[in-house]
Amino acid sequence: MENIGNQEKESAESVTQQAGQPRRVLVVGAGGFVGGYFVEEGLRRGLEVWAGVRASTRLDRFTDPRIKFVKFDFDEPASLVATLREALPEGRWDYVIYNLGATKVLKYADFNRINYEYLRAFTGALHESGKVPERLLYMSSLSVVGPQGERDYAPLTEDMIPRPNTRYGASKLKAELWLATAGIPYVIFRATGVYGPWDKDYLLEFESMRKGFDFGVGFRRQMLTFIFAPDLARAAYDALAHAGDGEVYHISEERAYSQKEFRGITARALGGKRVFPVRVPIWMVAMVCAVAEKIGALRGRPSTLNSDKLRILRQRNWCCSTRKAADDFGFTSSTPLADGVKATVDWYRKEGWMK
Repeated sequence: MENIGNQEKESAESVTQQAGQPRRVLVVGAGGFVGGYFVEEGLRRGLEVWAGVRASTRLDRFTDPRIKFVKFDFDEPASLVATLREALPEGRWDYVIYNLGATKVLKYADFNRINYEYLRAFTGALHESGKVPERLLYMSSLSVVGPQGERDYAPLTEDMIPRPNTRYGASKLKAELWLATAGIPYVIFRATGVYGPWDKDYLLEFESMRKGFDFGVGFRRQMLTFIFAPDLARAAYDALAHAGDGEVYHISEERAYSQKEFRGITARALGGKRVFPVRVPIWMVAMVCAVAEKIGALRGRPSTLNSDKLRILRQRNWCCSTRKAADDFGFTSSTPLADGVKATVDWYRKEGWMK
């Protein structure tokens, strides 16, 4: 009888939400490039969207008055429980998208602190505050898999044993393993290269091509994969609603591109710009990364080029299979690279980020 009563209660709650009470989603790490798209997609789908940000996060991107904000201090883990309770005294968030993480750091120990310890503290706070969601989506990375299929370019699949060769990838794997023990229903996305308006990492590469040069690392063919940020956000909400608990998914456009193809697509988006390929030996890139890392440390700012990044640049095979995501929740990337790059370049120019 108790089980029947619980089922009836859950059914009633579902009907109430369908009748006009929107589901709630909390986007942790909303201030990042990708986080903003999770916020926007949630609003587009009619959810009650809460943006989890730091006190120092710039909020000029978030102009929609429907957005509710929660300011977290992850350097004070003991504060997280009170923050969650004060933000939402009654009830819980139906979904949590955990997008918080670091891709470059001053000290490599910070990868563990930010990418693993912050997640561990947050999941503990969800339990202690009584806010465990219906499902949590964790944004991981394809770097967790590590360099596999480097000779035959076989697509990376979710059932491969992870062999990360970077500190970044290792910290993400550690976070994935923690979730398996955290007592929270979850889904993991291992995204490939995410690009789109508001991104600053690919902007550097586009700027280099605008000036006429495409710098590549090493002389052996490299296959690249990409996902347009709005497509990633759509996939996240589809997975929250339909994917199985505890599942891991590779998220990418369904095909891979050679560096030559990527260069040609970008050149056309830049207006037919002539771009010259420049192949740089790995040993030379290693020297540049070492110097850039030292300069970053002296300036107190993490460098985009560093010894960890070098291992990512050296990896030849970024092909990945998205069949599992397609089968489980109907994933498909609706934006081919050519269309996404064109939209991104046009946005950069409109906003004055690029000439």
